[in-house]
Amino acid sequence: MAFTSSDICKIIFAIFIPPVGVFLERGCNADFCINILLTILGYIPGIIHALYIILKY
Repeated sequence: MAFTSSDICKIIFAIFIPPVGVFLERGCNADFCINILLTILGYIPGIIHALYIILKY
């Protein structure tokens, strides 16, 4: 699977601001809300979820 420049930008956003990376990939839906909740509860789970969403879709 080849990464495009937009994927790399999303991954960078996912590391620093996880909800932004998910928003860029999936928009404002349940995944975005879950990621905000995970980021509030703990920064690392938010990053893991964001990277999962970006790499899955």
